[in-house]
Amino acid sequence: MKLLILGGTVFLGRHIVEIALVRGHQITMFNRGQHNADLFPQVEKLHGDRGIDLAALQDGHWDAVIDTCGYVPHIVRASAELLASRADHYTFISSISVYPDLGVPNLDESAPVGILADPLCTEVTGETYGPLKALCEQATASAFPGRALIIRPGLIVGPNDPTDRFTYWPHRMAQGGAVLAPGNPDRQVQVIDVRDLAQWIVQMVEEGHTGIYNATGPSYPLSMGAMLQECITRSGSEAHLVWIEDQFLIDQGVEPWMQLPLWIPGEEMSVNCRKAFAAGLLCRPLADTVRDTLAWDAERPAVQEWRAGISVQREQQLLEAWRNL
Repeated sequence: MKLLILGGTVFLGRHIVEIALVRGHQITMFNRGQHNADLFPQVEKLHGDRGIDLAALQDGHWDAVIDTCGYVPHIVRASAELLASRADHYTFISSISVYPDLGVPNLDESAPVGILADPLCTEVTGETYGPLKALCEQATASAFPGRALIIRPGLIVGPNDPTDRFTYWPHRMAQGGAVLAPGNPDRQVQVIDVRDLAQWIVQMVEEGHTGIYNATGPSYPLSMGAMLQECITRSGSEAHLVWIEDQFLIDQGVEPWMQLPLWIPGEEMSVNCRKAFAAGLLCRPLADTVRDTLAWDAERPAVQEWRAGISVQREQQLLEAWRNL
């Protein structure tokens, strides 16, 4: 197949390109050329800022488009409408964040999506990200009626993750010692390995699937406690978990999700992904994801600014305050 990848150099897009090449597809990438420009020298590369300049996409025809980097509706609409007559199929990578309340049990694809308080808003923030993604989905479906595939992933994890939202935990466990573990150890969490998601997306495009699919894992209930214990086991460290109650952390001003990844006070993560599993989504063992994330993390510079997680100093302050209650 001739595939046009919008993005393709960072995390999910990068893995999609890698897998598509292994499967023998002819790839064209369109992006700004600002990240990992040396990747995939064998691939045709078109450059432009999709928000203001789509000139590089004026010519050509593709069997399918995979849009990995759409966040603002009018920008997604512009590229989708431009390509509607020159591509047979369009895949848009959305997010389970389109659902306004992820604490609702067993959310499936029919659940209502979030709505912007200001319909003219284009600024992507923690509050607007989900509703904007929902509008991007609508723009895609409008431009490619009956030819659009919408993927709503959960937290994507694994090698090359630029967000550190999962890497923080294997990295921290490898350091050993007392580790702050947030909330209830039995609270359910969901993650999906980037390689499994990329493999499945390419397969779905090959098979011409359309419609909306939630896509996170694993296929069994996974607790926060079990996930963190797996990180300890695979790191081979002597770390031990100190579980601290939600309210204490909230009172101490700890920011959920980004400062303590996968921590959402009082909320289970139980998005229903049966439709994706029935369509062939497979999730590798969590142990493999942790192992490979640790191996990738070990190759990074020893001194770097972490984009998620708390500092060792802040963690120790919180542990000490908890012990002194």
